[in-house]
Formats: sequence, C-alpha cells, structure tokens
Amino acid sequence: MGALRQLGATQQRLLRQLLKGAGQGTVEALCETLHITHNAVRQHLSALMAHGYVERAQSRPSGGRPVACYRLTDDGRALFPRNYGMISTALLTELQTRLGPAELETMLRDLGTRLGSNEVVPPASATLAEIATQLASQLDALGYEAIPARQGNHWEVEAFNCVFHAMARQHPQVCKFDIAFMEAASGRRIQHRECIIRGGTCCRFRIEPSASTPDK
Repeated sequence: MGALRQLGATQQRLLRQLLKGAGQGTVEALCETLHITHNAVRQHLSALMAHGYVERAQSRPSGGRPVACYRLTDDGRALFPRNYGMISTALLTELQTRLGPAELETMLRDLGTRLGSNEVVPPASATLAEIATQLASQLDALGYEAIPARQGNHWEVEAFNCVFHAMARQHPQVCKFDIAFMEAASGRRIQHRECIIRGGTCCRFRIEPSASTPDK
C-alpha cells in the first residue's frame, strides 16, 4: 500500500477504477467516473504507463475507429495490499500443529534448497567477493534489500528487509529457509551471524570458503 499512497489522489482513484474495469477502462469512462477532463486522464495514464503500472489493452470496437482501452499491469495490481503475512503465518501455525516443529523446519529447509537450486551457482573458481555479490543480487531480487559486505577476512551478505518478518517472529524455523536457499544458490556453507528478529540491525549471512575458493 505504501507505493500506492505515494501517488496523487487522482491517480490512486484512476488505478482503482482500472482494477474494477477488467481491461475495459477507456478515457471517456474514466472522465465520467473521475470527473476530470480528457486531457487530464491522458496525462495521468501516460504517467502511470511510464511507471509500468498501466498498459494498453485490446481496443473496443465502436462501429468506427476502435476505442482505446487500458488495464493494470502486474506491477499495477501489486500496488494494492495483499495480506500474505497473516495467511502465511496461519498456514505455518497449522503445519506446526500437525507436523511438529522439527518436521516444519525440515520442510522449510527442503523448500529453500529446492528453490535455491533453480539459481545459477557460481563456479568453483569464483572468489568470495564474487559469490557474495551474486548472492546479494539474487536475494535483492526477492525483496531482501541485500548487499555484499566484507568483514575482516570474511565476506558476508547483509539483508535489511526480512521478507518473512511476520512469520519469523512466531516461527523462527523460517530462517532455515533463508539459509538453505543461500547454500543451494551459492554452493557454499552459510553461517547466520545476525538476525533482525533477534534484535540485529540486519540479517547477516557469512559465506564459508570451500577448499578451492579464493578468499579475495
């Protein structure tokens, strides 16, 4: 909801109309609903298209020149709140009740390994700096706000956004998913050195070198 609120009130209302319109939003319809001029609608549509929130849909036949229609993109739909946290936490609670804490942890590890295995693993010749940079990029793409960081002779990944924050507070086993994902994606052992949930300033993951990994 934060990104949506950063937009102006008229653009928010326009996006909500397109959300309800199922790809049938026209300039004329938006003018009538929002009580603004055609030029204003077109200007707002252009701005929202530039942000990647709106796109052209299939034109509507009108007996003459086809009428242009607009719809939300996936990024535009993502602006609207979705309460994944509450549902996911409830699911984990139910799974823990049925399976027990140990089996839940195993399941999360297996899931992290499976998803991490879909990533491109750095070659054996990669340096720790290269591994940290690649791993941080992979995590950042998932919303972790992650960066590579050198700590003395060690390389780590610092993640400033715990994407599972609500779940991890109640189910700390969720952190095992992160570790398993990173180990599968990097092909290296990972130490979880600091955790936001446990009062840390970030989630800090240290990459352990293998026997053949350069330490630069």
